[in-house]
Amino acid sequence: MKAKGLARYRAKRDFSRTPEPSGQRKVSDATRLRFVIQRHAARRLHYDLRLELGGVFKSWAVTKGPSLDPKVKRLAVEVEDHPLDYGDFEGTIPKGEYGGGTVQLWDRGYWEPDGSRSAEEMLGKGDLTFRLYGAHLKGGWVLARMRSDRYHSKRVNWLLIKRRDEFAQEDEAEAAIGDDRSVASGRSMAQIAAGTGRRARPFMLKRAAAARPARIDKSPRSRSRRAPRG
Repeated sequence: MKAKGLARYRAKRDFSRTPEPSGQRKVSDATRLRFVIQRHAARRLHYDLRLELGGVFKSWAVTKGPSLDPKVKRLAVEVEDHPLDYGDFEGTIPKGEYGGGTVQLWDRGYWEPDGSRSAEEMLGKGDLTFRLYGAHLKGGWVLARMRSDRYHSKRVNWLLIKRRDEFAQEDEAEAAIGDDRSVASGRSMAQIAAGTGRRARPFMLKRAAAARPARIDKSPRSRSRRAPRG
């Protein structure tokens, strides 16, 4: 399942040009399923939701970012499975390459399917209910596959919806995406694009295997700053 799932991912990328991981590095073992959300300033700014399942990251591109308001439904376009070591990627994909733009590790943590059915069964039925335990996003969520597409797109479109619980915030649709700092390095999108600041703390990979950004700011001021815990 893993090799088949990553074939599309690898076919879309030239790893001699992009710093994205190819999926060859081993990740740390975990007793819980992990998730990451990456803010991605490609042609359009969006947020990539990645849920660990079956040895890969099941992935969706969420337009405008997740909303904490249960009344707001965000379009989530299903994309190819990503390797688990992608969960530590923070940097810039070169212009002209697939998905070119700056990538920030915006949120990460653990997730679990919610209910009596397995995650695989719910995804197959097009109705995944789950819980997130992250730095920014917590509580219950739903991914619901859309039955039809008025634009007749070949894409598989879903809706990401916050469930009503103690973590919901009605009438504050943008409350979840107000923080412009990486949960892994504390860097802003501008710092990541410039290649400055601290490197991202690993979450999926063992610490010794984590990749460094293209350029590290070694100034005394940079060394004195501490990234927030995440």
